[in-house]
Amino acid sequence: MADAVYEGATDEALEDTQVIVKQALEADSDDLLQADGLILGTPENFGYMSGGMKDFLDRTFYEVEGKLKPLPCGIFISAGNDGTGALTAIRRIAKGYPFIEVQEPIVVKGKATDSQIEACRELGLAMAAGLEAGIY
Repeated sequence: MADAVYEGATDEALEDTQVIVKQALEADSDDLLQADGLILGTPENFGYMSGGMKDFLDRTFYEVEGKLKPLPCGIFISAGNDGTGALTAIRRIAKGYPFIEVQEPIVVKGKATDSQIEACRELGLAMAAGLEAGIY
């Protein structure tokens, strides 16, 4: 799923988009402060976001509080259950940053189908194109 998001965000039709991909444990507050937008992706673990994603959000929140411009945000989740616990938690935390959800999240239950992988590609493309066009 993440590879498809990246593929869309780096589509050859885009001219002025720089895409940086980091694992949650590698990302930090400087990444957020320099970003024009972001896409958060996580597996669902025990009905919640991954520990790495929670760690990222915990580590960076107070570091960027009051410094971060509203960031357009997309979300994708690979779910073993239904993904609602992970999505609810991410949305609740994202409001405090502020992350502005600009697209419907993609929640895949079980193994991703070709159409779900294509939806991930479109998520990346739409975010990058929207940033490039100044929509977000």
